[in-house]
Amino acid sequence: MANKLHKPFRFAAQVYRANTGQEWRDVAHKVEDMGYSALHVSDHYIGPGAALDPTGHRPVTMAPITSMAVAAEVTDTLTVGCRMFCTSYHEPVVLAKEAATLAMFAPGRIEIGLGAGWLGAEYEAMGIEFPSAGLRVDRLEETVDLIAQHFSGREIKVDGQIVKAQDFLPLPVPESIPPIMIGGGARRVLTLAGRSADIVSINFNNRSGVLGSDSVLTSTVDETHKKIGWVRAGAGDRFDDIELETGAYFVAIDGQTDVTEEALMGRTGFSSEELRAFPHALVGSVDDICDQLEQRREEFGFSYFTIGDRAYEQFAPVVERMTGK
Repeated sequence: MANKLHKPFRFAAQVYRANTGQEWRDVAHKVEDMGYSALHVSDHYIGPGAALDPTGHRPVTMAPITSMAVAAEVTDTLTVGCRMFCTSYHEPVVLAKEAATLAMFAPGRIEIGLGAGWLGAEYEAMGIEFPSAGLRVDRLEETVDLIAQHFSGREIKVDGQIVKAQDFLPLPVPESIPPIMIGGGARRVLTLAGRSADIVSINFNNRSGVLGSDSVLTSTVDETHKKIGWVRAGAGDRFDDIELETGAYFVAIDGQTDVTEEALMGRTGFSSEELRAFPHALVGSVDDICDQLEQRREEFGFSYFTIGDRAYEQFAPVVERMTGK
């Protein structure tokens, strides 16, 4: 069962690469002008090579905090976020202060996305310990607690298994508190998200440490209903207040994108019918995709969709149609 009240559609463009500062500024302007409500960056650090290549993850040019600040500075209405900060990569007090500072500079226009981390090869390449999934989620949960305390302005007191901070008041305290997005694909993360997040991102369960067939198998229609159930269990009475977000990782718009429906069928092993039903795919004509978006909102409660940088420009007519912008 989805949220009782349908929330308005929102769309984010997630951009992984820009080769110059001016190119990034131009991207931010373009995303805003196309009617997207948000621009998402990513929290990954290593470039191409033997560590990253087997994982299926694309190299990311820009570090998130700096690129978020620049994008916010050169736009007027665009919300800027990171999908997602890997809490393993950041000292929690520093991340909380960075987030609060961004919110001070761009009030009402920052989202803070948080995740437990999953790309073990990147941890290894950077010389960072890759803890068990349980410990990574412990760190996520305790970091969420610390950031919420920082945003509230109350004295910091976190004495967790991993995160420990106490006996100081936070500075700055943002006048406009940014929404927190928590994302993942496993039961414990999504239960935590239901309990604590303003926005819940329903994602692949990347338990294998690579993007591939296992990611797809963990994200079928039935598996997505399970994930929504975990969010609901964590949220209780606040479920209808949560915004549900998801990434459209497979986008093929007839006559517009270089990627075709047939290519995606070959890549996933899905039939056309299965591909069009897959919660992380948007395939067909603009009319078809608009119908799919309506269906996803009706069935799952998704109202916030993130479109990758390989398709966000071609996807602009859909954004215009669904938001009226």
